Amino acid sequence: MRKLDWYILKKLLVTFFFCLLLFTVVAVAVDSSEKSEDFIHSGLTTSQIITKYYFGFVPFIWSLLFPLFVFIAVIFFTSRMATRSEIIAILASGTSYNRFLRPYLFGGVLLAGLLWVGYRYWIPKANAIQSSFRSNYLDKNDPTKNRVDGNCTRCYYKRVDTNTFVGIRNFDTASKSAQGFFLETVKNNKLVYNIRAGSINWDTATRRWKLFNATERYIDSMGERTNFRDTMLITLNLKPEELVKDDYIKDKLTTPELIAYIKQEELRGSEGLNAVKVERYRRTATPASVLLLTLIGAAIASRRTRGGSGMHLALGITIAALFIISDRFSTVFATKADFPPMLAAWMPNILFSFVAYRLYRLTPK
Repeated sequence: MRKLDWYILKKLLVTFFFCLLLFTVVAVAVDSSEKSEDFIHSGLTTSQIITKYYFGFVPFIWSLLFPLFVFIAVIFFTSRMATRSEIIAILASGTSYNRFLRPYLFGGVLLAGLLWVGYRYWIPKANAIQSSFRSNYLDKNDPTKNRVDGNCTRCYYKRVDTNTFVGIRNFDTASKSAQGFFLETVKNNKLVYNIRAGSINWDTATRRWKLFNATERYIDSMGERTNFRDTMLITLNLKPEELVKDDYIKDKLTTPELIAYIKQEELRGSEGLNAVKVERYRRTATPASVLLLTLIGAAIASRRTRGGSGMHLALGITIAALFIISDRFSTVFATKADFPPMLAAWMPNILFSFVAYRLYRLTPK
């Protein structure tokens, strides 16, 4: 790292953090104006709203717009360098264009690594703060949340291991009980064991499920046997907290927890996991897009044009908008159709890597 490298890297980091703080102030101001009535109805003090909501909201905004902040920062300060003929002087001194891009590459890797670590551990903890506030104070008045599907308010059908399936009806999260339960064990595509119970309750003392008015059926080569029991305890690979429908589960889990959650739900045969899988792969793809957008921004803004910084910013915003649109489209195709989640997460990076290469080839060196 020479003096030129430190000069460019310092400009990148200072401009980036300035954009980060500026957009954060704007985002908080807009969000607080939209949710002012909700904050009043919550009955919380200003300090409680800050700690219980904005301590989670601000990191969420940072993670959401992090690549865009880096992109704008690179275009802004590089365009100013081009306007003042600094880049012409650097290249005229014998510095190759590839050598000129070295501090951009280093800065992009540094910021991409920061975002990658944040996505794995820090941002999910912040999302847990924000989602807890939303579920407790905002979603209660939202008619699109907690809707009833048919006549069953909280029904679950899960596979707890390779051969066992359970069904639970009207589960109450407060009392950890349900009205209606069945369990089926299947071997070689044949039903060999079945339990049906009028109600079920979680026994905190034994940490097992307690069944009431249960009927057991054993089916084998000898025929069918039936047992009736008033109460019985069973052990299931299923805890009460796993029966709570959480719309924010994919945002709250750290990456190791998210991977374990996906494996567990796949074992249970759960459907609709594409959105969770896209989130898992995006936590790696988005940091990679930071490096990609850094190089694209440098290639765009290092060329001196008549429009100056305005032309560079206009072109940069257009490319950023196309990048976001492609990301949204691939996500919708993955969650609503059969598009592979990994490809959906990496598709914008794949497409815009060709854009980056084309811009690099066309940039005067």
